[in-house]
Amino acid sequence: MLHELIHPNDLYSLLAFAGVAGLVWLALSWLARRSETRVEDRLTRLSRAASQAELQLPEKTSSKSSLPTLNVQELLQKAAAFSQPLMPKSELEQNKLRLKLANAGLRQESAVSVFIGLKFLSMLLGAFLGLVLLLPTLGLTLDLVKWLAIFTGVGLFFPDVVLWWLVKKRQEQIFLTLPDVLDLLVVCVESGLGLDAAMRRVVEEMKTVAPAVCDELAVCNFQMQVGRPRRDVLHDLGVRTGVDDVRSLAAILIQAERFGTSVAQALRVQSDAMRTRRRQLAEERAQKTAVKLIFPLVLFIFPGVFVVLVGPAGIQIYNAMLQ
Repeated sequence: MLHELIHPNDLYSLLAFAGVAGLVWLALSWLARRSETRVEDRLTRLSRAASQAELQLPEKTSSKSSLPTLNVQELLQKAAAFSQPLMPKSELEQNKLRLKLANAGLRQESAVSVFIGLKFLSMLLGAFLGLVLLLPTLGLTLDLVKWLAIFTGVGLFFPDVVLWWLVKKRQEQIFLTLPDVLDLLVVCVESGLGLDAAMRRVVEEMKTVAPAVCDELAVCNFQMQVGRPRRDVLHDLGVRTGVDDVRSLAAILIQAERFGTSVAQALRVQSDAMRTRRRQLAEERAQKTAVKLIFPLVLFIFPGVFVVLVGPAGIQIYNAMLQ
């Protein structure tokens, strides 16, 4: 009955009108907020004493204030507003999500709200794509509602799949490049540098070869420079990366600091163990190659070879049977 009352062309017109009206409303709200911000900035400048730079260069400051700027804080606030319906309610769930984002290299304070906001926008985008693609063929029927629910669910969980892929690739990169980083770290420590100075040297030398590991080591250096205990920094390093080898490395360094043993010897043993594990993983993948090639051979290569070899003989047998 609803399909008879509302023609699809009329529905397209209503959707286009709603989209244009939404864009106009967003533009007007942005202009109003921009004018309010400019008025507040001007009142702030008038309420305080002018600085020496403003007194000497008034034309430069006015030209800079007249240029349109993109406020990143406003975008983050909008993403936080979008994230409210899907935000995890308990603190434990928020900590789990924050840990996943940290494993992917996203350590900002607003990472959780922005990620949930992206999930909400992706859900809306999936519903909109389903409506645009299926409405001309299915019409306003119950099947359209079912497919819209499927598209909405895919859009909702698509950011989770992307996050899982980013975490997996980053952890694999850390696992493969960590032995080389440890080798250079051992050389720096044995040459007389302390652990903090050696980590800074490694970050400077290998930031292009192992960016993920050097990024984590740079965070550790910064935390130790601001006064955090080395034990807590190393423990956070193992938790933040989510790699078992980094956790074991952090535990070994904590024990070496606690008992006063040689840090260089501990790093060398850990580096040799990680290199052995990396070689064993490569050998395991090489052994699995023969098994993985069975299905492409049987499905794609063997039928072609069978036709080439047996085809002529089959044609001759068929001709002989006809005679």
